[in-house]
Amino acid sequence: MFTIDYTVMVPVLDPPYPTDPPYPMDCPVDIVFVLDASDSIGTSDFGLMKLFLSQLVGGLDIDGGNTRVGIVTYSSNVITNISLNAHSSVIGLQSAIASLSYSGGGTNTAAALAFVRTRMLTSAAGDRSNVPNIVVVLTDGQSIDTSATKVSVMWKLLYRTSVFQKQKQS
Repeated sequence: MFTIDYTVMVPVLDPPYPTDPPYPMDCPVDIVFVLDASDSIGTSDFGLMKLFLSQLVGGLDIDGGNTRVGIVTYSSNVITNISLNAHSSVIGLQSAIASLSYSGGGTNTAAALAFVRTRMLTSAAGDRSNVPNIVVVLTDGQSIDTSATKVSVMWKLLYRTSVFQKQKQS
């Protein structure tokens, strides 16, 4: 079973509680989600990933234009499912997430990260050069080419793109 663990730290405040969020709403960012659609995920867990992602993007400022979201799925091959400039509304993006297809195959994370670097983080795909990029990898296992995956991650870290990877707990 695929599980997603995350922790949200919230400060404990005494009443009266502030009505505005404690973080800036005017914080533009381009986020690319890289979803593992390999054999080890399976259709059921891929559905859970889509549900999680749909709920997550519901809390982002997409309608206001501050946040752009792109989505890539990968297994043996890499597919651009959603370019960064494809959706300017949460509802449109959630609809596109619901229509993502599971492919099956190997876990070629290195190819997916190289694809993100060369195809998604470009102005043609909607990347904005004046805002930070975040790349989030959702996978359940080890890449078929661990060395190449490490090189791709190092490139992203050197060029100020954040990469977060949470692997499935056995």
